[in-house]
Amino acid sequence: MAPQYRVNWHTNLGEIPQSQWDALALPLETPFLEWDWLRNLETSGSVGRNTGWQPCHLTVWQGRELVGAAPLYLKSHSYGEFVFDHQWADLAHRLGINYYPKLLGMTPMTPAEGYQFLISPQAERRTILNLLVQAIDAQCQNLGLSGCHFLFADPVWRREMESLGFTPWLHHSYIWRNQEFHTFEDYLQVFNANQRRNIRRERKAVEQAGLRVEVLAGEEIPHHLFPLIYRFYSSTCDKFYWGSKYLTRKFFEQLYPNYRQRVALVAAYSESDDQHPAGLSFCLRKGPNLYGRYWGSLQEYDCLHFEACYYRPIQWAIEQNIQMFDPGAGGRHKRRRGFPATANYSLHRFYAPRMAQILNHYIEEINEMEQAEIDAINQDLPFSKREIQLRI
Repeated sequence: MAPQYRVNWHTNLGEIPQSQWDALALPLETPFLEWDWLRNLETSGSVGRNTGWQPCHLTVWQGRELVGAAPLYLKSHSYGEFVFDHQWADLAHRLGINYYPKLLGMTPMTPAEGYQFLISPQAERRTILNLLVQAIDAQCQNLGLSGCHFLFADPVWRREMESLGFTPWLHHSYIWRNQEFHTFEDYLQVFNANQRRNIRRERKAVEQAGLRVEVLAGEEIPHHLFPLIYRFYSSTCDKFYWGSKYLTRKFFEQLYPNYRQRVALVAAYSESDDQHPAGLSFCLRKGPNLYGRYWGSLQEYDCLHFEACYYRPIQWAIEQNIQMFDPGAGGRHKRRRGFPATANYSLHRFYAPRMAQILNHYIEEINEMEQAEIDAINQDLPFSKREIQLRI
């Protein structure tokens, strides 16, 4: 007899047993689809109807067993996505189409590749994929939504979704990869002489400021540092990213009991205070992957940002045999510090015929332009001639 499946929609993750969700999420490379991380976003007030991120999660059940899931959100804006679709929203407005609300698949406020549907390895994968996509299409059409969008898609899952009619849009992030480095000095050898000197000078400036920088991971992190993460995060948002303070204090406080096993903090201490950091970088680690998320400092120190967000995490990654480090959004500083531009994709389906027609007509040209930008960035990296030749 063919398996009988049941499809449900959920307005909060708490309706789904953590053990069943994590049975599907924990084996994945990304940490950002795990129950604790997503549920914390909801219970902390960082995500919800009032923030424009309304949970709308989709599940597939075989009897009482969860065999498929898609973390989804109804969005009334495009903030916190890091894929800038305002041109599509503007086009929809000119065509007389309501772009918002839209259905979005991603981990909120997290520009890290890895989003995908959660599917039990014991289930028939293609069947579950089809059931999830059919339910999404029906829900979008029933609610009159303009489109469905998946951001920072896992590469393997992306190809599966392309075969089901979703259109890929090319973007780029800046990613460091461990090239069998044994020491930080090995990493420096990929650069030309000028940039090697520059990096050494920047690290020396932090030492000369009397700062001690160390990495604290998991159980090593004292409880009192978790509320401080919000203070640094909030300060940086206020200084540089007005209107982008998406996460609440409660979100960071709740990481201590629920998720500290994934957290790594790069803390900078002054000579006068070895208990309260003068600067802090917040990262997550899962297996061979490290993700930089937020950072801040209480006063300006020359080059501390580079040390806390790039150099010390890379040094620690080499020591821990970590293979990939995604330092987070932005790229102006990253490209000169060993983070090549690296392709990632979002996936899109418009339900308004004219929007779908325009997307399909122009997306190849758009992607070609993005690939040309990636190539241009990577031709201008400050690597040694030997390193450039190896990459070409």
